[in-house]
Amino acid sequence: MTNFSHRFFAPLLKEANITGFSFHGLRHTHASKLLAAGVDVQVVSHRLGHASVSTTMNIYAHLLPDSQEMVRGKIDMIFAKKEN
Repeated sequence: MTNFSHRFFAPLLKEANITGFSFHGLRHTHASKLLAAGVDVQVVSHRLGHASVSTTMNIYAHLLPDSQEMVRGKIDMIFAKKEN
């Protein structure tokens, strides 16, 4: 447990009567919710302090299942505009 967690986070959880939750869990939830909301993975990576976007992708890629569908839709839009 880090100094922050030991001195501040754990006492807050105890005061709020919250069990089974960690600071790491809060961090993971934060990143997951941002990605699910469509925030760019590079922005999330920077917020998490990861050295590279690939680190973020290795951990959170499973949360982006609609990415391929979104890209397909964008490509369809690009070619539809050129055909008109």
